[in-house]
Formats: sequence, structure tokens, C-alpha cells
Amino acid sequence: MSNKLNLTDNEKRDIIKYLESGKPLPEKYRFLLFDTDKEVELLWNGKTDEVESMVLPFQAIEHIDEPRSEEKITAQTTLFDTSGRQIKGWSNKLIWGDNKLILSSLKNGPLRKQIEAEGGLKLIYIDPPFDVGADFSMNIEIGEDDFTKKPSVIEEIAFRDTWGKGMDSFIAMIYERLKLMHGLLADDGSIYVHCDWRVNSVMRLIMDEIFGKDNYISEIVWKSGVIKGARGKSKKFGKLVDYIFLYSKSENYIFNNVYKPYDLNSKNNKFVHKDKDGRLFSRDTPLGDYSEERIKEFEKQGRIYFTSNGKRQLIRYLDELEGLTVGELWDDINPINQVGNERLDYPTQKPEALLERVINASTNEGDLIADFFAGSGTTLAVAEKLGRKWIGSDLGRFSIHTTRKRMIGVQRELKKAGKDFRAFEILNIGKYEREKFLTVNENLREEEKRIQRVNKEKEFIKLILSAYKAEPVDSFNTFVGKKRDRLVAVGSIDTPITNDFLEKIISECREKKITKADVLGFDYEMGLDFESAKKLGIDVQFKVIPREVFDKKAVEKGQVKFYDVAYIEVKPIIRGRGNSKEVAIELTDFSVFYNQDNTGEVEEKLQSGGNKIIIENGQVIKISKDKETDIIEKEVLTKKWTDWIDYWSVDFEFESKKEIVRVVDEKTGKEKEEWTGSYIFENEWQSFRTKKDRSLELTSAFKDAQKGKMKIAIKVIDIFGNDTTKVIEVNI
Repeated sequence: MSNKLNLTDNEKRDIIKYLESGKPLPEKYRFLLFDTDKEVELLWNGKTDEVESMVLPFQAIEHIDEPRSEEKITAQTTLFDTSGRQIKGWSNKLIWGDNKLILSSLKNGPLRKQIEAEGGLKLIYIDPPFDVGADFSMNIEIGEDDFTKKPSVIEEIAFRDTWGKGMDSFIAMIYERLKLMHGLLADDGSIYVHCDWRVNSVMRLIMDEIFGKDNYISEIVWKSGVIKGARGKSKKFGKLVDYIFLYSKSENYIFNNVYKPYDLNSKNNKFVHKDKDGRLFSRDTPLGDYSEERIKEFEKQGRIYFTSNGKRQLIRYLDELEGLTVGELWDDINPINQVGNERLDYPTQKPEALLERVINASTNEGDLIADFFAGSGTTLAVAEKLGRKWIGSDLGRFSIHTTRKRMIGVQRELKKAGKDFRAFEILNIGKYEREKFLTVNENLREEEKRIQRVNKEKEFIKLILSAYKAEPVDSFNTFVGKKRDRLVAVGSIDTPITNDFLEKIISECREKKITKADVLGFDYEMGLDFESAKKLGIDVQFKVIPREVFDKKAVEKGQVKFYDVAYIEVKPIIRGRGNSKEVAIELTDFSVFYNQDNTGEVEEKLQSGGNKIIIENGQVIKISKDKETDIIEKEVLTKKWTDWIDYWSVDFEFESKKEIVRVVDEKTGKEKEEWTGSYIFENEWQSFRTKKDRSLELTSAFKDAQKGKMKIAIKVIDIFGNDTTKVIEVNI
């Protein structure tokens, strides 16, 4: 507020009158009462300058530095062996979770020092979810059929938070994240924000407000494909382009000119000509940047051309040039071909050529870049190929899995070509807060909101226990219900069951001599060790809460089925004699228990001649209605247990790499290293399906084994991107 308010007596009386009647002040009083240097400001419902500042530790769950698929895994003999394994230096980071928490933890946490030690974050490219009609649904290939996987409850809530109130909630979501990105970006860094006609008008205003008008560099227009939205006698022009806004952190930003080849075959080519010797030249360059002395030298060389209106242009020979300088119109990069090699069938996938141009223009080799809406991992794949370091994140589990496979493919490709590549690790946010549960009234005071959240959570737990047919209990720390002789713990609605939560459950079981427990969750943290409780003699069953739990009628009718997490069976294969033995792992069984869609409802709604694919008790079933007779036919598409597997990998020396995190000591305020009690899965061998090759190896490579006991971890990822880990002990 100003030190002195220049208000008239009438204005003062008006303000008092409005306040006494509880009415909002007219907009003009905002500028009269408060200092502001903003001539133009973007306002929306719920706007706040508050930015997430929480720092959560990152949990490393997997480390991938050997893209191996060969029959025999040989021991490493030198610091850097011929496979290019990286031991020291920066490991690239692929992070699963809410990017608001990820950005806040990167910006304010211990990892910030690592980022700055690598020269800082030089480039951010994001392609946020600007399509109001989009969601986290995914098309999954099963044999010759496609199946649409619905979003998980956690993904659905995230989508609701983004688009639940239309443009207001999208702006609130992206504004806070862009403010965090601005704080994380290096002083000489820049950011590219990709959008289309739906949000480009507000995006420019948001970027102006956060990065400043003076740091606006370009509005790139990308001709992104065929005309959309105008057919026949449509009363509008067809949409043909996307927009990419480029802003810098300061005036001292990195920029390298990028070029596109001359189109020598174009009939309308105005730029390319032949001299008398048949040599191709261009005369498209003005001389404004050159001194008169330099121009005289060009004249002596016969390299000055005079246009019809007397202007001088420089003649440049094409064999000496890289091509035409790229401007703001990018009409030479095609969208991904329907049958192209790059295509991963990921909805928002962008062509690699687009990211090549972005990365080459705004970074140099060895620089660190980031994409916090990673999608199918195009930014990260291109960064790896161009020798840049990277950080990527996404909320979608399927996105993380798609990117993991893609990056292993890039590692293998570079390794085959004899080029260097970096290790990468997959991270979770180590702990989660139950900060959102369900929507609360934001107009309430903080204490009232806290009480409302507590009540909402009680309602949620009551709902889950009712659907699970369990009775509530209130004398435990982690358990909220009881079903026959088993206690029941329930995870949060908006976060996965974490290792931290599981450890609290096990601790309470041991303390109170509890031997049987059920854990219910919408989702489970990647890399969770489901076997840990059984090793202590505690019978813990892990169940997935189905989407139908929110259907009141389904709960009342007892139709809600909680299903078990996936089940893995493996067999170790040991060969050799004496001290020269080696071990491999054979995958022998894998079961899932998913349900999606109600069979009866699907059959009832199905039109004659139509079909729909559903999931029932862990089987993918195609339901068809005969066009002539309306007879319903069912075909099971997952004919073998292997049809559910998309990827699996082995760590032959599990517990060889402790998970160490850097935390701030509460007493001293200094950083220290601390073992979390968990281990990082070292991905030593893997087999996975690709769009081109749908085959899967079921026996791993062999690895040399020392006499004694070995702990081997096996990770299986199903076609939905959900992972299950099993640890076995093998006696050599």
C-alpha cells in the first residue's frame, strides 16, 4: 500500500460503504490503493503470487547405464569400458510425479547445487496439455487390436485440477509452474513453450508477466500438419499451425543461428542462382552488418549484387554455406509420419527434427536441458543424441515407461555407433503430502480449510471401507479398518502408496504383533518392494482400489472388486562347475487382476455390428455384437500370460547400491548424506517390446556368479506401464 493515499473524500466514503456492506470494491480501487508498476496484468479467478516452496527428497528407484541385451554379461575391467558405461559425472534424470512438487524440490533443494555444478539449466522446452478435451487415456496394442486404457484415478484428479474450471484452472496450473521454471533457469538460459490456438493468447500474456516483455525473443509458427477443423462448407479457415513462444531469462542468453537447406528444386526459388561457371550462389543477404571497408573487399571479389532499386546484396556461394537462416516460420518440419520410424503412438508426440532445431539454437554441447511435460521423451532422446545432459518429468506412469524404453533404445543406438552416452536414473518424489484429498472451499480461512480437508478424508476412508466391506477402527496409527481377522490401511486419493507409508505399516505390525494386513491404494510407487513384509513373517496383501468405488450404486450392489497387485514367478538358471559358475533368470509367470468397464453395461449399450474391448479379472476381452442376430460373442485377446508383459529387467546384485539422499540437518541447517534404507535397482539386462518388434526374451543373459548367496531383483512392467518388482535369493 502507498505511504500516502491520494483519495478524495467521496472515494474514501465509497470504500467504507462497500466494506461495511460486504461488497467487493470496484476494480479502479485496486490501482488507487496499491502500488503497481504493471501497466497491463492478466487476472483470473483464484490468482495468487504464492508459489510452491516445498522441498521433498528424490527417491532413486532405478539406474540404467548398460543398455544390454546380449547373451553374456561380462565384467567391467576398466574405468570406462568399451560399452561406454559411465561411472562418474552427471546422470540424466527421469522423474515421475507432479511437476509442481518436482520443480519446487529442484529449485529449492539439494539437487540445485548439482544442477549449478553442471553449468546451470540452459534450456527448458515444454509442451503442456493445452487441449481441453484431452486426458490421460492411452491406446494400447494387444495383438492386432487396440485397447483404450482409461486414466488412473490419480491421473484423472490431476487432469481435473488442470481443466476442471476451464481456462481459469489451466492458467493457474501453468502460471505457478512457469514461475518455478523461471527461478530454476540459468541466467543465460531460455525457455520454449509450445501451444496451439486454444491457449496461445493467454500464454503470451503469462510469459510477458513472468519473464518480462524485454525478454521476449520470438513467436515461432510451426506448420504442424494437415488442415484441421475445416471441412466442406465450414464457416472458418482450417487450423494448420502451432505456436512456440521463446523467452530468455536475461539479455545474456545463448543463441546459435540454425539453417535449413536451400530448396534447389523449387520452381519458385528466388534465392538460388547459377553463375557462368555453373556454380550456385545466393544473393539474399543485406549488407547492413558489414563495414564499408569489408564491402569494398567484396566488390573486388565480384561478390556484390545491385538490385533493380539500387540496393546492394552479398553474393554467397552455396558450397560455402550451411543453408538459409531459419526465421520464425517453420514450414520445413513435417509432423510424424503414420508409419514413420519415430512413431510411438503417443498422443502428443512431436517430431525429433523440431527439437533438434530448438536444442541446437539455444544450447551448446554438454549443456543441461529440461522438459517437465516429457510425454514420450522426444526432448530427452534428441538431447542425448546431441550430447546434452537432461532432466525430464511427467505425471503419467505410461509416459515414464515409454520414455524409459526410448532412452534405452537411444543408448543402444549410440553404443552400436561407438558414441558416448550417459547413464540415467528414474526418480520418484520420496514422500508425498496429503495436501489436496478432495476439493475444499478456497474462500475459507486456513483453519477452516484444514478442518474441511480432515472431514473430507474421513468421508473418503468411510467410502473405501464400505466398498471393501470392512468396519472402521480408530486405535491405530496407519490402520483405519478391519475385515474379519485382517487390519486395513488405505492410501491417499491423489498420491501413490509410498515406501515410507509401507515402512510405517510394517513398523506398527511389528510393534503391536499384527500378522495380517491389507493395504488399499489407487496406485503404488514405482519400485516398491512388495516382498519386504513377508520376509518379516507378516502377511500383507496389496490391493488396487478400482475406479468403480465412486459409483454409489455399484458400491450398494456390492459390484466393486478390489484386485491384487501383479504377481511374478521366476526361475534361476545356474550353470558351470567349481568356482566358474554363472546365473540367468527365466521369467515363468506373470499375472494381473485389472478390471475396466462393466461387461453387462457394455453388452447393453453395444450397437449391432459393433465391438468394444474391456478388461475383466485380468483378461483383455473383445465383446462383439453380430450385425444380423445381435448375438454377443467374447474373444479373449490376452491368450498367454506373456501378452501382459511389455518390459522386464534384472539386477543381479540387488542391495549393491544403497540409495543415498542429501538432506538438510534440522539442528545445524547443513546438508548431509543419509541412507534411506532402500536400494537402487541397477538395470543390468532388459528385454522389451517395440512398435517394430513385438517379441520378448523370457530368459535373461547369464552373469558370472561368486560362491555364496546372491540377491537378484526382477522388475516387470505391464502393457499399461505399471511396474512390479520381485527380489529372490539364490544360493550358488
